[in-house]
Amino acid sequence: MSAIPETKTLILEESDGWLTIWFNRPEARNALSQELTAEFRAVLSAVRDNRSIRGITVRGKGGIFCAGGDLKGFRSNYQGGAQGIADVAASSRDGGEMFDQINEMPQVVVMLVEGAAMAGGLGMVCTADVVAVTSDAKFAMTETTLGIPPAQIAPFVVQRLGLSTARRLMLTAARFDGTEAGKLGLADFVVEDAAGLEAVEADVKKQVMRCAPGANAVTKEIVLATRHLDRPAMLDFAAQGFARCMLSDEGKEGIASFLEKRKPVWAGRG
Repeated sequence: MSAIPETKTLILEESDGWLTIWFNRPEARNALSQELTAEFRAVLSAVRDNRSIRGITVRGKGGIFCAGGDLKGFRSNYQGGAQGIADVAASSRDGGEMFDQINEMPQVVVMLVEGAAMAGGLGMVCTADVVAVTSDAKFAMTETTLGIPPAQIAPFVVQRLGLSTARRLMLTAARFDGTEAGKLGLADFVVEDAAGLEAVEADVKKQVMRCAPGANAVTKEIVLATRHLDRPAMLDFAAQGFARCMLSDEGKEGIASFLEKRKPVWAGRG
């Protein structure tokens, strides 16, 4: 189990089995610089196998979630003449792996959005298990207005919103607010302000703490496997996950606690 690294562009808060990751570049609208992305991935890698951390909340300082890619960095790093197509493509692929990493975290991932979640920031929201937004939050996939595609976020937008809605939003760069995000299915909860976001988060934490962390991790594996396994392979994959959990210490404790009419050991926190 790796120690959580120190960070410069993120603020980390760990309490009662929950890790909150704050993007902390408010002067740049919490844009995804190379440094922030590297630190974010390092933190996720460090906690991935830590079952004492039951959930992860991602949000942004300064009243804004994330403005997407760092355009100043794009110009200086990509368009300065030193990099060719292969170099830029490799960097883009690294960014795509970050979205995969968030999407496949074994812990429950909650994203709380106020202000704006634009472009890659919106794509990141689509990798969460639970999303809460303020009604006045702002969203758009603005990449095509800049002459570039929303390349690496596309699978996750489709995953969250469906193909037809994803196509419309990406090809028109349409802007919408938090209320509309709820209607589209991007947001699970729409609230009025930051206090509302924190109330939703508190309820979600209580619910998650009732669930066994190992079972939640395997459940996410099974759910995500439905995207690419055919039915016979899915039957086997789900059966193996069920069997591992049933015969694990966690599974034995869960069944025993129910029959003995007591809380399981993992429900004593939070």
